[in-house]
Amino acid sequence: MFDIRVVRDAPDAFDAALAKRGAPPAASRLLELDDERRAIVSRLQDAQTARNAASKAIGKAKATRNEDEAQRLIGEVAELKTTIQTGEEQERDVTQRLHAELSALPNMVLEDVPVGEDEDANVELRRVGEPPKFDFEVREHDAIGEALGLMDFERAGKLAGSRFTVLTGKLARLERALGQFMIDRHTEAHGYTEVSPPLLVRDEAVFGTAQLPKFADDLFRTTDGRWLIPTAEVPLTNLVAGEILDGRQLPLRVTALTPCFRSEAGSAGRDVRGMLRQHQFTKCEMVSVTTAEQSLDEQERMTGCAEAVLQALGLAYRVVTLCTGDLGFGARRTYDIEVWLPGQNTYREISSCSVCGDFQARRMNARYRPEPDASPLFVHTLNGSGVAVGRALIAVMENYQEADGSVRVPEVLVPYTGFERIDAK
Repeated sequence: MFDIRVVRDAPDAFDAALAKRGAPPAASRLLELDDERRAIVSRLQDAQTARNAASKAIGKAKATRNEDEAQRLIGEVAELKTTIQTGEEQERDVTQRLHAELSALPNMVLEDVPVGEDEDANVELRRVGEPPKFDFEVREHDAIGEALGLMDFERAGKLAGSRFTVLTGKLARLERALGQFMIDRHTEAHGYTEVSPPLLVRDEAVFGTAQLPKFADDLFRTTDGRWLIPTAEVPLTNLVAGEILDGRQLPLRVTALTPCFRSEAGSAGRDVRGMLRQHQFTKCEMVSVTTAEQSLDEQERMTGCAEAVLQALGLAYRVVTLCTGDLGFGARRTYDIEVWLPGQNTYREISSCSVCGDFQARRMNARYRPEPDASPLFVHTLNGSGVAVGRALIAVMENYQEADGSVRVPEVLVPYTGFERIDAK
């Protein structure tokens, strides 16, 4: 969300920033609502002043036994009370409308974010590692898993419908090992504090990280009005909602390994085979709460932490900067990490690391004091996958597949799995 004063101070610049994201101009409408609100507030203040003066005058009239004047003033106070009540209702209404308009607008992008309509305009920053070469015809993960008898989409469909998977035996253990390795790496080597958060959250939490109200259709909601988390970004970021932090303790870095749930309402027909796009998946999430001065450096650091996971797993990947048309609603800039999948002969997203500025902080009212007696400022927030466990499993299966259908286990995972290979039947 935005401070309306920013819009008032530079309406043309505000609309130009929206245009970069393909959004229509909004400054005129926002200022119209704000002018309406300000006019109502001004009338309320005048009415309050008049009521206070009349109330004092009643006492003076009664003191001089001027009963007619006292009764006239009592009637005037009653009318002003009605005027004030009506004005307060009008102010609440226009304030809610202004809030709704502001909350529907995407975050402003950083100057270096490439302008473009879709992923074709994303800019590659670097490639790390060499994709493996095979002397046999490579298979995709679903074919490998089904041939091993350890990945079952048919039974998953019987249990829950499409976009679910049942893993068994060593493949289930390998997935668990990946998640455990990631959370250990981020806590032991990268300085994140592990958190085990709720998987169900209230409206305020999902609004705070900007999934609501725009993306409600992409979420699952329970019958009692809570939301299943689409990512641990939601509970982790909202840990500081409504708080004023000690700036000397920033940056605050937390991580969680959780199930995530997404309806994938906007992805009909995309990645319907295999495990690439599921309603339920496991992800290791990283969240940082920083100051404005720290936030850009923190994004580079966070991206490096996610890259370190792929490097340890021996997986080739590339890092790209998302263009304005591919950027998430709440992000100012996002680096996507895309891992090499031999079965598809392409790179696919496995992590997104985003800096959000104070966009989420304003929605959550999360602030900090730079010094003990200083006025509070809004924090800056960042989030990133460190990384998506299911997609890491896919990448390991495809990059470490053997001609006989078996799958080697990356060396770094062997202490977690207790085995070096998943043998073919």
